[in-house]
Amino acid sequence: MALFEMITAAVQLTPVEQDHLDQARQMQAMSFAVHIPLTCFGVAFPAIILFVEWLHLRTGDPLYRRLARRWSRIMVALFAVGVVTGTILSFELGILWPGFMGAFGDVFGLGFAIEGFAFFLEAIFIGIYVYGWDRMSPKWHFASGIPIVLTGILGAAMVIAVNGWMNHPGGFDLVNGEVTNVKPWTALFGNTFFWHELVHMYVAAYIVVGFVLAGAYAWGKLRGRWGRYERTALAIPLTIACVAAPVQLLVGDWAAREVASHQPVKLAALEGLQDTTKGAPEHILGWYDKDTGEIEWGISIPKLLSFLSYHDPNATVRGLTSVPPDDRPGPINTIRFAFQTMVGIGTGLAALAALVLFFRWRKKRLPESVWFDRALVLAGPAAIVALISGWIVTEVGRQPWVVYGVMRTNEAVTGAGGVPVGYALLAVVYAGLLAALAWILLRLSRTPLGDDAEVLH
Repeated sequence: MALFEMITAAVQLTPVEQDHLDQARQMQAMSFAVHIPLTCFGVAFPAIILFVEWLHLRTGDPLYRRLARRWSRIMVALFAVGVVTGTILSFELGILWPGFMGAFGDVFGLGFAIEGFAFFLEAIFIGIYVYGWDRMSPKWHFASGIPIVLTGILGAAMVIAVNGWMNHPGGFDLVNGEVTNVKPWTALFGNTFFWHELVHMYVAAYIVVGFVLAGAYAWGKLRGRWGRYERTALAIPLTIACVAAPVQLLVGDWAAREVASHQPVKLAALEGLQDTTKGAPEHILGWYDKDTGEIEWGISIPKLLSFLSYHDPNATVRGLTSVPPDDRPGPINTIRFAFQTMVGIGTGLAALAALVLFFRWRKKRLPESVWFDRALVLAGPAAIVALISGWIVTEVGRQPWVVYGVMRTNEAVTGAGGVPVGYALLAVVYAGLLAALAWILLRLSRTPLGDDAEVLH
């Protein structure tokens, strides 16, 4: 109730100035950058843990039970931090963006209500699962983990539905500036962006979690910790990530074509395309010069943008000048670099995945090279960078709109002062929170394997 009351009070504030719009956007961006990787672990990690426990039930091998049990402790730590960061995000929506919440809360509020319900169920079953290892039969314990997977997926789906609606709004009528005839189900699940964002994020979750886990054990291998337990703990998440990484290239193509159809100006920002062009080129790297409207120092590939966006090398792509300057996304270079970082890392991870799958298929083993281990160590952080870059593309590319084509971000922001102070304080909170998480994970990594350590090695 306290959270609801604070949000209600916040939406009653009338924004009078936007002196701190940039700080509010940066504050929200910082919260997303911290929370979104944790969301990946909330979506994919329980399913991976449950898969490992299923391997134990099928084979009777104690290694799998020990691995699932240790990973469940990590799941609890990450969930606890995710609770804190998710709560902060809830406060920020009401405090920083009262115009948005006040005008459209009836439209997307159902999504957040379902997300909250899913969160509480997830917390309950995580408690049952973690404390039920030695208190429940193996099959019932496995069954208690299924709701964790389902509620994690459901909660994330609701947030993605709201974001999809912000990019492709519908399910309401706007009469004299007032939102009427609200249809929440249509708004959440009838928007075109929901489906590709949903699949894109879920596949990304398995890529991030898989490569982060594999990278952690590859780091241990480089430091001399390498037995049967470590080999298994590396191979399972790595294989999952390597199956997901090539799939993400196809999903990314789908997402890009949806953006081209429904947000053509965002597409122009991704490339830095100044004028509407038939057979538009794609530039690799380079710097967008806002004075000339040209890409400097980039490698131009003729007609590639048209082909990737519409599967037609001669298709016409709208440029930035097709809309007034105030309606253009920005900063352009931020969007371009984030997009190219996402695509570049995604392509690199797909190439690494292809190498792994080739070795598993032809030689029935992983590559045996110190350079491969080093690549795995880098793959985890790189996957997180690609994930955050993708959300930068989505959110910054939608600017200057908070609800695309309906409400501008400067109409949604609070008029209250003190945003820079809150921004600085939140940075300190997050730094402390991440330091505490790192300490907890380090302690867990040093926990002995248990009485069956010899079996596991």
